[in-house]
Amino acid sequence: MLLAIDAGNTNVVFAVLDQDGNQRGQWRASTEAKRTSDEYAVWLTQLMALDGLRAEQISGAVIASVVPAIMHALKTLCRRYLKVEPMVIGEPGVEIGVEVRIARPDQVGADRLADTVAAHQRFGGPLIVIDFGTATTFNVVGPDGAYEGGVIAPGVNLSLDALDRAAAKLPRIAISGPPKKVIGDATIPAMESGAYWGYVGLIEGIVGRIKAEYGKPLKVIATGGLAPLFAKATDCIDELDPDITIRGLYLIHKANAERRA
Repeated sequence: MLLAIDAGNTNVVFAVLDQDGNQRGQWRASTEAKRTSDEYAVWLTQLMALDGLRAEQISGAVIASVVPAIMHALKTLCRRYLKVEPMVIGEPGVEIGVEVRIARPDQVGADRLADTVAAHQRFGGPLIVIDFGTATTFNVVGPDGAYEGGVIAPGVNLSLDALDRAAAKLPRIAISGPPKKVIGDATIPAMESGAYWGYVGLIEGIVGRIKAEYGKPLKVIATGGLAPLFAKATDCIDELDPDITIRGLYLIHKANAERRA
């Protein structure tokens, strides 16, 4: 079985997949640069055991990370405790399988490339893949599966953190779903409405501008941990698939393993 690791700025997602790409388990840990490989190993193996999985069943690993500071711990986890050499997206010799048609291909995050591979495999193209995470990324996938650029916006929780730090009299809030009313009758409901519906407006505005500039019909796919929070709030999102990144890691690992064999 394959261990796929998607290391983002807020969470690290670990998923175990069988040879056909079916997920056998998925778990999240907060991204913490000081966490050691030993700590990851204790945490992960205990969670795997709860789902009837054992470390010795892992025969391969693939990592996509946008946090360089935690890479040593993740690689050591794979090598020392799982006895596998991890395949790392972006390192020499790891082929993505799609063309990157932008001025600086080396600057595209590994997670965005994984999204591109999996979204094209499932939905074809052209597409806009919106990945809701610490940042919200809008990734344009061409008809042939090429990555053609995109937009990076602050994630909704990042926006709320900034509001909390900058506005002394405003309380810290969290968004758990659409507010019942747009017009808030107190400070917290007003903040919840502004954060939620303001973010829906951002999504609709950016998608509309991308479509106008692209000049061809684009299907819009939502993914990422916060995707379910917004996918049903706007008609501009056509499909919800929360696990596109993990699926992309599986496909990239499979293609490279077959090529090397």
